[in-house]
Amino acid sequence: MITKIIPDKEKAKSILRMAETTEKNINQIIQEMGLGEHQSLLTREYYEVIRELVSAILFADGFKAIGENAHKETIEHLLNYEEISEEEISLIQDLRIRRNKSSYEGRPIKSPYLENSKNKFEDIINKLKKILEKRLK
Repeated sequence: MITKIIPDKEKAKSILRMAETTEKNINQIIQEMGLGEHQSLLTREYYEVIRELVSAILFADGFKAIGENAHKETIEHLLNYEEISEEEISLIQDLRIRRNKSSYEGRPIKSPYLENSKNKFEDIINKLKKILEKRLK
């Protein structure tokens, strides 16, 4: 459930810093080891960066997701932002589902999923950062 709260820009900034650290880790792994056998790990990390950025946007705008379907509803809340397309939201939801199956059921994320989606994830991350930057001014 998405609930209204007092906007919390400091919490949003803190979450942004966490997301940027995770993003640096992703880039370091890719540079040092490539995608290869790290597809599941990297896919989960891309999801975490995107989820954290969306959460930061919500906090900056005065919203918070709580409850069992919080991640799903957080992503659906992106429909309120014209910078993110429905296609991109569907991609994020697919990423969430794959991440959950990998994390909770031990299902590996196999090639070529990340190879085909990596650039799209990075584009979404950049768009989310721009949305957040506007809200933190």
